[in-house]
Amino acid sequence: MATEILEGDGLRVRIEPLEARPHAIADNPQSLLQQRELRQELDGTKHRLLSFQTEDDDGDEPVRFKAAVYDYTNQRTLLAAGDPDDLGSVTFTDSTIQPLPTQEEFDEAIAVLKQDSALGEPIQSGALTPYRPMPPLANATLADGTIERILNVGLYSERNDLRHRFVGVDLARGAVDHHPEAAARASDDDCGVRPVDRCSRPGRSGKVRVTVTKEGEELWGFDVVRPLQSSGTNGSGVELMKVNYQGRRVLQRAHVPILNVEYSGGGRRHGCGPTYRDWQDEEACFEADGDDVVPGYRASPTPARTLLDGDTDRGNFRGVSEWRLHADGIIRPRFGFAATSNPCTCRTHHHHAYWRLAFTIGNAPSVVQEFNDPPVSGVGSWHDIRRETRRLRHASSDRKWLVRDPHGHGYEIIPGAGDGSADDYGVGDVWILRRRSGQIDDGEGFSTDPSRSKAQIDRFVNGESVVGQDVVVWYAGHFSHAPGEHRDHRVGPRLEPVRW
Repeated sequence: MATEILEGDGLRVRIEPLEARPHAIADNPQSLLQQRELRQELDGTKHRLLSFQTEDDDGDEPVRFKAAVYDYTNQRTLLAAGDPDDLGSVTFTDSTIQPLPTQEEFDEAIAVLKQDSALGEPIQSGALTPYRPMPPLANATLADGTIERILNVGLYSERNDLRHRFVGVDLARGAVDHHPEAAARASDDDCGVRPVDRCSRPGRSGKVRVTVTKEGEELWGFDVVRPLQSSGTNGSGVELMKVNYQGRRVLQRAHVPILNVEYSGGGRRHGCGPTYRDWQDEEACFEADGDDVVPGYRASPTPARTLLDGDTDRGNFRGVSEWRLHADGIIRPRFGFAATSNPCTCRTHHHHAYWRLAFTIGNAPSVVQEFNDPPVSGVGSWHDIRRETRRLRHASSDRKWLVRDPHGHGYEIIPGAGDGSADDYGVGDVWILRRRSGQIDDGEGFSTDPSRSKAQIDRFVNGESVVGQDVVVWYAGHFSHAPGEHRDHRVGPRLEPVRW
């Protein structure tokens, strides 16, 4: 099945579902729990598969998978990895890493709260509306190093006396955990948009292929992966793969695998941070009219309307992050920052979004160059980047980058006017790296520790040559969010074709 939308000016958009190559585990991730070694390890315990991903290393076929299984009885995470076609290849690691809560876990936590003598009736009557707060976990480290997994649940009330209260749920015991820290965070501060959850939740579905033609000639062709199934430890928003412009490859993969936030001043005192590693595999409500191609993908002939365009996050569909592809070949990745109703949004905070752009210009070896105006002493306006490096944007100069093939065909990376500059927590603005297996992201899960929640991209900078190699460019956008602001804050670069 495919859907076509005539957009005008001779443009036609075709969206069609892609059939995934079958894999023994990927087709049924729950079958991992039947693997003999894991079954023996989890015998008699309460446990759940929290995440499962195949990783194709920006190539054509998945070559590895990784998964996280949580053992509530023993308060531990089992990390699994292996060949998606061979259950016998699976290896396991016992870890204290705390994966982000899944929707299934959050739903179970709400079910526990509905049975609570004090909170059950107000939740069931609608007097209290549960939502996923910041931070999502309130874990306690025991004397022996074990970490108790406690899910935080925010409860919103329309009443003016106390808009927000917080409670923990221990899924291991199926009990409400009235921990003092959560109680202390109760607040009538309310700076964002009320949380709602009224749009449908389409089930898991695979990729779609999008083809854009003009007067019969192909302009764009690319695969799309929805946030729910995006790659990376914490997801990576709407993910594009195999992006071609006018029949020539531009990007093998483009996504946002790292997103974090830092709170200023009194954030810590109010239970906000001081920092968080955010997640991009959750899909929020927004307005989009049109026809569903497959569950989770809608072809909308009119512009969608998100929280950034109005004052509500209710809607009839789920998303949200943006990729804007233009007929002239320009690509504008965009990440928007709004504020849902939560006391933490009443504190000044600083967002940092990191795009990972895996270039493969025409499937040819790459040349990377940097432009500076005024010129850099001794090298002029344009100079080659020959080795892996981290670069900063300079407010006092125009700086941009070019990834091209040996014949001069390429794409410039032009910073957005509002993309800010890195501070100590933001780390950097641009990284030029050789593309390597296993570097989809930095592997960090949820943490409030600044040393862990900050982007760890520097660990990939080994000083290797990038000349004639497949190149990955990490590009960071930084945005300071003042209390109460929740409309139309987007960051992101412009990718512009050169000699195409």
